Amino acid sequence: MARIKIKYGQNEIEIESKDFYIDNESVEQVICNLASFVKDSTNNNTQYEYSYNQSLPQTTGLLHSLNDAEIHEPEFSMPTFVDKDHLRGKMHVLIEDAFFDQARTVSEVVAQLREYGWSAIPLDVSKTLASMAFTHELQKDLREKRSYYSKVQLLEVN
Repeated sequence: MARIKIKYGQNEIEIESKDFYIDNESVEQVICNLASFVKDSTNNNTQYEYSYNQSLPQTTGLLHSLNDAEIHEPEFSMPTFVDKDHLRGKMHVLIEDAFFDQARTVSEVVAQLREYGWSAIPLDVSKTLASMAFTHELQKDLREKRSYYSKVQLLEVN
């Protein structure tokens, strides 16, 4: 899955898709092209301009000047191990990205973490999900002797 998010001031562009592929050689050019469309909300006439210079080595490129830039290609690189103390934060990333809008099993969560470039012990993931269900951060359902976790559904009272 490719996901690019660029934010300047109050304006932002986010692209998330499984329908296209961006490799490490073209990701900087894609980001530059997207960033050129984001206007500063304080000065509507000014449009940011970026140039992409292929002669610069990757280590001095645009991505390395960004604070939160991450590149992960799951089929080409090893995921980063996440210990049990940091799993709750990773689960919140999945919640924010609407992964838990549908009920998910522990194995689906482990696979999604791997897609994001993280690996974790399935037992630790299971314990973290159960803990989050206990504190009502996630909802737990039992179907066919399997636990499913999903986003907590708020009830509307009329």
